[in-house]
Formats: sequence, C-alpha cells, structure tokens
Amino acid sequence: MEENQTMITEFILLGFCLRPRIHIVLFGFFSLFYTFTLLGNGLILGLICLDSRLQTPMYFFLSHPAIVDIAYACNTVPQMLVNLLSPAKPVSFAGCMTQTFLFLTFAHTECLLLVVMSYDRYVAICLPLRYCTKVGWTVCNTLVITSWACGSLLALLHTSLILRLPFCGPNQISHFFCEVLSVLHLACADTWLNEVIIFAASVFVLVGPLCLVLVSYTRILVGILRIQSGEGRRKAFSTCSSHLCVVGLFFGSAIVMYMAPKSRHPEEQQKILFLFYSFFNPTLNPLIYSLRNAEVKRSLRGVLCKESLSQGM
Repeated sequence: MEENQTMITEFILLGFCLRPRIHIVLFGFFSLFYTFTLLGNGLILGLICLDSRLQTPMYFFLSHPAIVDIAYACNTVPQMLVNLLSPAKPVSFAGCMTQTFLFLTFAHTECLLLVVMSYDRYVAICLPLRYCTKVGWTVCNTLVITSWACGSLLALLHTSLILRLPFCGPNQISHFFCEVLSVLHLACADTWLNEVIIFAASVFVLVGPLCLVLVSYTRILVGILRIQSGEGRRKAFSTCSSHLCVVGLFFGSAIVMYMAPKSRHPEEQQKILFLFYSFFNPTLNPLIYSLRNAEVKRSLRGVLCKESLSQGM
C-alpha cells in the first residue's frame, strides 16, 4: 500500500482535447494574447515608474494588479503553449504543486487588492479632505502587504492540505495547468476537508470582497450625486469607471465559473472559464486603464513625445 501511495512523481496536463490543426491556431492566438498581456501591463508599470504625476496612492495600488496579471500569465501560459505544439510532457509533482500555489496566491491577492482599490476611491471621492491621512503611504504599504500576505497564506494552506493526500494514479490532469480542483480529483483519499477549506476560502476572498466593493461603490455613487457641478461629477465617474470595469470582469468570470449550470462537458467548460483569468482579464485590464483614464493617456503621450524629441536631437 505504501508503494502505491508514493507511485506518482509527475503529472501530465491534457490541455484541450482538439485536433492538431486547431492546436496550431490556438497557439498563435494565445501567443498573441500572452504578448499583449506582458506588454500592456509592463507599459502600465513603466508609466507609473517614469511619470512622477502617477506616483500617487491610486496608481501605487494599480501597479500591483498589473504585477499580478503578469504573474498569472507567466505561471500558466508558457507550459500550455508548449503542450499545444507537442505531445503533453510530464510535469514534476513539485512543479505542479508550485504552480498551484502561485495561481492561488495571485487569485486571492487580486481579490483583496480590488477591495483596497475600492477603499481608495471611496476616501478620494467621499472624504477628500481626509484623503492624505486615511490613505497615506504607511497605510498604502500596510494594505498591499496585508493583501499579498493573506493571499500567500491561504494558498499555502490549500497546498499543504494537498500535500498530505496520497496520489497513486492516474496521473493525467484534465486541464491546461495544475488547477487545485483538477489535482484533487486524482487523490486516492477522501478530499472533504480540502473541499470545505476551498469553499470557506471562496467566501472569504470572493463573496466577502465583492460585498465590500459593492458597499464602497454604493457610498461612492451617493457621494457623486451630491456633487453640485457637472464637471465634478464627470471627473469623479471617470476615476472610478475603469476600476468598476475590472471588478466586473474579475468577479463576473469568477461567479460564472462557480455558479454556471453544468454543461454536458463540465471539464471543457471550466477550461474556457479559466482562460479569463490567464488570458482575457490580464490582457483587457491595461486597455481599460489606459483608454478610460485621462492621466494615463496624458502620461503615455508625454513619454512618447520625449522619446521622439530625443531621437530628433
């Protein structure tokens, strides 16, 4: 029995069960999205570092979701691209657990960061005179460090509970990365404790943050309606619209993932939904922030003008 429990030392990611020609098309499509994700979020980080006008608490908070989006993509996409072009290659047990831990860390952290960003917007619009005291740099650093720490500790808890389980076969994961539920399906023991912890963590990092965000934006909406000038209302809406779009995409895809009715091929449905986390959300986020944010567009134009002037000289 002990031999059987220690048999598996590697996993095979099955990815998408499609024809080879479709795999090639998907490789090109996903490679394009992967490149846009890295360039778009890298551009946001670069602008925040280069432009002193963007070195404010709001953009400090914005820089961390950009880091998370880059990390999401780098954690899951390269292995998937390799598997699309060649037969699925084994992934070591340690490598699979590392990927699971990192994905959970980034997912939990982004949920908490979105709450922090909604708090920042609430204070900026509803309590503008107290903004410097309520959202000082000490508070900013504390909130961000707490978000990363809570996300990492929750991910460590999930990973530790997986490591206590025996895996004696099969070793084929029906996913394009080591997603926690797909890994649990391969365990040779009762996984009820893991499932209970996953449910509790989902309430803590999904339902809880979503409720806090909704409360924050309800109070923000009330505060905006009290603003007398139309220009003031327009500016207040513009500062929040990009964040609301990102919140809608992130929590919307998560809610669909866990609340959508089961299709005839639930595993394939889950893979498609997880693409929102690995591809579409990280790619769309920098577009939303750049296209809907006047300060980011102004900063980008300024950097491009400086670059063109330096080349002309």
